[in-house]
Amino acid sequence: MNGNGTGEGTGTLEGAVVAVAGAAGPAGRATLLRLAEAGATVVGCDAHPERLAEAVDAARYAHGGATVTGETVDLLDLDATQDWAKRTEAEFGRVDGLVHLVGGWRGSPSFQETALSDWDALEKLLIRTVQSTSLAFQEALERSDRGRFLLISAAGASKPTAGNAAYSAAKAAAEAWTLALGDAFRKAGGEAGPRTASAILVVKALVNDAMRAERPNAKFAGFTDVTELAEAIAGVWDRPAPEVNGRRLWLTPQP
Repeated sequence: MNGNGTGEGTGTLEGAVVAVAGAAGPAGRATLLRLAEAGATVVGCDAHPERLAEAVDAARYAHGGATVTGETVDLLDLDATQDWAKRTEAEFGRVDGLVHLVGGWRGSPSFQETALSDWDALEKLLIRTVQSTSLAFQEALERSDRGRFLLISAAGASKPTAGNAAYSAAKAAAEAWTLALGDAFRKAGGEAGPRTASAILVVKALVNDAMRAERPNAKFAGFTDVTELAEAIAGVWDRPAPEVNGRRLWLTPQP
């Protein structure tokens, strides 16, 4: 598949420039590795500079010659996030993707025991960071011939449980925001259809090797391994923009 985006906004990752928000966690590390392997220039950010540096170094080491950078950005600050987007486009000449991996979970034993302080924390982590990155990167992504904005979400947003009220509501709000961005991309594409896509990858939960080592007897039934998630993220660039824009792409059975 070529990267010229003719009519459909398709394009592989070779030569693409992809920003990854929340790059230092297990999913972020796997995503940096997979994008670098695919030939992309990867620009990561995270609130934890030491872990981010380790993730960036690991991706560089695994794929010699790959351009992988990282910096600490306050994604709760729209101005700072916009500066990051502008710096990225100025330095590398384009931005072809923003992968949103900023996560966080808080829950309670029951609905009645829900702490509204959990909502306060999750609203910042799961919603505000989506708002900042989408607003900051929208125009650059629309200039790309293969732009993709990808949110990683959870099945609980569609089927919330009593003890996950705050988490599920925050994820649902983030999904709605991401779908609204997709509508903006649709309108920008006009009759030809969107060249840029905003999509949601939905998992039940994520698992990685460290989690398996800590709980060797756990089955993690229905969980998506972070390497599988990274593969799915890369695969979105193999599909035409109109096919994935404004869509929930399920990596777990739909509830």
